[in-house]
Amino acid sequence: MFANFDVIVVGAGHAGCEATYVASTLGSKVLLITQNLNNIAQLSCNPAMGGVAKGQIVREIDALGGYSGVITDMNTMQFRMLNRSKGCAMWSPRAQVDNITFGLSWRRVLEQKNNVQLWQDEVVDLIIRNGQVEGVKTMLGLEIAAKAVILTNGTFLSGRIHIGEVNFEGGRIGEQGANYLSEKMRGEGFETDKLKTGTPMRVDGRSIDFSKLQEQKGDDNPDQFSFLYKREQPLEQRSCFLAYTNLKVHDILRKGFAFSPMFAGRIQGKGPRYCPSIEDKIERFSDKDRHQLFIEPESQHTNLYYINGFSSSLPLEVQYEALHNIEGFEKAVIQKPGYAIEYDYFPPTQLKDTLETKLVKRLYFAGQINGTTGYEEAASQGLVAGINAHLNLQNQEPFIIGRSEGYIGVLIDDLITKGVDEPYRMFTSRAEYRILLRGDNADRRLTPRSHAIGLASDERMAKVERKYEQVERIVSFIKSESVLPEQVNDLFAKTGTPEIKQKTRLSQLMLRPQVSLAQMKSCIPSLQKAIQNVDCDIQSEVEECAEVAIKYESYIKKEEEMTERLSKYENFVIRDNFDYSAIKALSFEAREKLSKIRPRTIGQAGRISGVSPADVSVLIIYLAR
Repeated sequence: MFANFDVIVVGAGHAGCEATYVASTLGSKVLLITQNLNNIAQLSCNPAMGGVAKGQIVREIDALGGYSGVITDMNTMQFRMLNRSKGCAMWSPRAQVDNITFGLSWRRVLEQKNNVQLWQDEVVDLIIRNGQVEGVKTMLGLEIAAKAVILTNGTFLSGRIHIGEVNFEGGRIGEQGANYLSEKMRGEGFETDKLKTGTPMRVDGRSIDFSKLQEQKGDDNPDQFSFLYKREQPLEQRSCFLAYTNLKVHDILRKGFAFSPMFAGRIQGKGPRYCPSIEDKIERFSDKDRHQLFIEPESQHTNLYYINGFSSSLPLEVQYEALHNIEGFEKAVIQKPGYAIEYDYFPPTQLKDTLETKLVKRLYFAGQINGTTGYEEAASQGLVAGINAHLNLQNQEPFIIGRSEGYIGVLIDDLITKGVDEPYRMFTSRAEYRILLRGDNADRRLTPRSHAIGLASDERMAKVERKYEQVERIVSFIKSESVLPEQVNDLFAKTGTPEIKQKTRLSQLMLRPQVSLAQMKSCIPSLQKAIQNVDCDIQSEVEECAEVAIKYESYIKKEEEMTERLSKYENFVIRDNFDYSAIKALSFEAREKLSKIRPRTIGQAGRISGVSPADVSVLIIYLAR
């Protein structure tokens, strides 16, 4: 019935889709198994991609040749670049996407690949022989052989849904959980634990009084995620809206605390600190009179709205009463309740930096199974697992993204080195090299590496080379050009920045926060002519990159120097079978942690909690011998 596969991917969420796409693009024959083929790439929580740090991850996925950015651009309903008023490291693209067509687009892409096969079933066990995975067993009694397996089970492993005092098995509301695999894996020696997440109610837009809400429109000139894909039509944007809770809403919610599964102790798993439920918010921030809610459209094809910020596991009647006391929602009709879900995950310190498990060869974990939260974090792990599963089968060197190369590298290093005790969410503050890891330069950082292994196409690589040749040309022009006072002083008077009294380098003027490249272009004909010579299909990208290169040059150089100084530790590889217990000069805790996590490099060893700088010094001296 089934021929042998190179790779089996279990679960068709964002991690599973990316893993399937990249492994098959590289040439592996892939079987994607999921419980329901109609729910591929579901946006289980809010209908959006990107945001702070998450937007940079989507850009990195695209730069590497993954497909989440393209799928997002195909289904965007609104685009905003967040944090434009801050430094370039904080600029974060975010798109509101169509929840109905997003998954259909992913399914269409995967079904068009000749070496991908889809199968609707549940994986209940793995076939493991001599410490290596050799396939899967399914609910339908099938044994399907494969050379590598990638588990991307999301919140489905032993998932249990909670609404007040009601609770039942499920991976998402309306979908059954996967109740066998966790126990089987524990039998193989894997450690599991529990986490919790939740989602708000969905409301019928026809019952919302939008006149009482604050409209939030998209950008006037909407950007996109993919460096390669271009929309055929101008984007017709849908608005989001802002609403607010109030003290009466808080009092109503408190009435339900006695029935809350979280406060009553029926939920043991820890929830996401940075995306708490509304009951958690009013408990932790009791001094706040109100909390902001984002009202987001779910699709162009339905009236459904997502109430971002109102996640709850309280009884349904409490959710209703509280909602009806929010201005604009007095007559709101709920189509889907808010709920919490508790599920099994596998502490990620059990993984290598390729996302292969340390316990079983050619078995990979990606997504929420590793304790992360968010579509973007999941998709990036799926991409890395898919690449490395394929490369492993070809006996090629693993594909590892360093902390100075991408947010994806920061994410994976944090997971495997530090582990998680709550759902992990990416923030710009987690990256020590965030000025280098901007969204605008993800293609420069990562596309050459991806092209070298055959994932990023020749077309994509050629565009990157063309783009940065033209960026360098514009930067060189700006550094060499000088301007006269009469060219720019009228502009400076309008923007509130000091006028100049003599001929001045354009690059010096560009350092002023009040001055943009677009403004200077309008004043200086020679600059305008230089930019007009840029290829029109990449002109906006070239302008952005050139402006960032000029304005943040000193900061970028400082981080590049820091990266170079620390690279010797990141490149100092420790062999897999190294015996830490033999080094008595190491602290007991360091020996214990190093033996468990087995870092690949000295740099990673130094980031392990419990390993002191003194321990690292001892390790360096010992290894140098």
